[in-house]
Amino acid sequence: MTDRYAVIGNPVAHSKSPQIHAAFARLTFQDMTYEAILAPLDGFAASVRAFAAAGGRGLNVTVPFKLEAHALADTRSPRAEAAQAVNTLIFSEGGIHGDNTDGVGLVADLTRNLGLDLAGTRILLLGAGGAARGVLLPLLERRPALLHLANRTVDKAAALREAFAPRAGGCRLEAGGFDGLAGPFDLVINATAASLDDEAPPLPAGLYAPGSLAYDMVYGRETPFMAAAWAQGAARQSDGLGMLVEQAAESFFLWRGVRPPTAPVLDQLRAS
Repeated sequence: MTDRYAVIGNPVAHSKSPQIHAAFARLTFQDMTYEAILAPLDGFAASVRAFAAAGGRGLNVTVPFKLEAHALADTRSPRAEAAQAVNTLIFSEGGIHGDNTDGVGLVADLTRNLGLDLAGTRILLLGAGGAARGVLLPLLERRPALLHLANRTVDKAAALREAFAPRAGGCRLEAGGFDGLAGPFDLVINATAASLDDEAPPLPAGLYAPGSLAYDMVYGRETPFMAAAWAQGAARQSDGLGMLVEQAAESFFLWRGVRPPTAPVLDQLRAS
């Protein structure tokens, strides 16, 4: 019998996940379908349980339900616990297992697709919300020399630093506001929502080291953050489309036990 998977969110019509997972299934010869489910804002848990009861095998979870998915899961992976959010649900006789593939997707895009070796680098992570929290542990596991958290609300950045300090290993983990930021950084990651509002975080000049990369988690266009980074001396810029594909590949692996090739799918999305 064909296995069923889906992405669930509100809104969800814009999601590229059905296209991505359909391509993965073709490339790996998996007998499965993948659809998009629009869940009522007050009906996430009921929608999840209905999909599972109808034979669904797993779900990707997108905004605004990642926190609810964390609460709904019976068991959670260490990276989902660190992120305090779940974007992948796996159904079995033992219940609902939650995982978070966002951080590993980001790291895969940075290292595999963009050719970065994160060990010993200086990283600036902008934002202190769920997007930043979801990628912090996988970034720290790559042993950068410095990871600086910057946020408009300094207290939020400081709280995030305090929460992850025990996991920092040999990395110097710092926190502060946008004012007074001093580079240079090898990698600057925008995990704020500014690009969704066609804005850029108010960053000072002098942040970018020679050969540096400016990375925006928003995908599909050149964002104001990327344009500002170019003007301020970043050697390269990238949007988050590769992160989207790589986190999807990790979800696919968790469900199917097969790791799909990502390069042809990313090329296809870029071309379209």
